[in-house]
Amino acid sequence: MDPSTAEAKHLLAFIERVERLEEDKKQVAEDIKDVFAEAKGTGYDVKILRKIISIRKQDKDQRREEEEILALYMAALGMAD
Repeated sequence: MDPSTAEAKHLLAFIERVERLEEDKKQVAEDIKDVFAEAKGTGYDVKILRKIISIRKQDKDQRREEEEILALYMAALGMAD
């Protein structure tokens, strides 16, 4: 493919867009890390914050089903209250 063709330029544009997005993704990950560090410095448990964020991403029915299965497994292992 000749680098001066429209097709080559179009391909390069896709590659450059992905590269910019990868750089944005890296910056967002650093920002998230900073927020967690700030929360930890305030006294919050980052592990629990991450768990809450994960739970909030689930829909209500999915979360309920997961909680029921977890309770069932814990009961089977004698870990239930």
